[in-house]
Amino acid sequence: MDDPVIETEGLRKVYDGTVAVEGLDLRVERGTVFGLLGPNGAGKTTTMGMLTTLTTPTAGTAAIAGTPIDDRSAVVEHIGYLPESPPLYEELTAREQLAYVAGLREADLDDRIAELLDRFDLVDAADDRIETYSKGMAQKTSLIQALMHDPDVLFLDEPTSGLDPRAARAVREVIGEIADAETTVVLSTHILSVVEELADRVGVLYDGELVADGSPAELIARVEGDGAGTLEDVFLEVTGGPDR
Repeated sequence: MDDPVIETEGLRKVYDGTVAVEGLDLRVERGTVFGLLGPNGAGKTTTMGMLTTLTTPTAGTAAIAGTPIDDRSAVVEHIGYLPESPPLYEELTAREQLAYVAGLREADLDDRIAELLDRFDLVDAADDRIETYSKGMAQKTSLIQALMHDPDVLFLDEPTSGLDPRAARAVREVIGEIADAETTVVLSTHILSVVEELADRVGVLYDGELVADGSPAELIARVEGDGAGTLEDVFLEVTGGPDR
């Protein structure tokens, strides 16, 4: 069913005369894992910033779950955001951190927090200070923080960066489960294997423009006629060089 939860038209951002994103037209369906790829400076962070209302577009329109992004207070109820360096108060326990964020939302989320602590295997460590956590445990806490209000769209910026293989695998499994539950996931990462494993659709930004958009199989077939290539082949073809 055609059920776009993210829609943009002509989205544009200019910083001091430099175009960061140009004419972005995008439709992402509910329950989709959308992988956002591009080399450094391609516009990924700016795009995420506009869609999460942290950056105001220069031109164009966008809506999340039918709500225009210029209505910030309404949009933030529909989204969760996990930045590359998530804000956590390390002197707090995970349970205290999550209760604090719930309080900022003026919401009673105790049952939801308990459910997610169990789902992320953090119940036994929930009352330990975050400063004692491994990076993987801290990342799980940050994911709970982004998920606990049950958002329509979850934006993830490099969610497996710096994690050991076991922790990275756990985070990837959770992302798959989230999408299966009809939450849309926008995943920005430099790790092509993560996108290849998880993404239903892939968009590639280059010099601020969307230069490729489709399912991994569609993009691979477009570059390698026999469909025997990889997303790395697609990336190199449409950007003219390796991600670095």
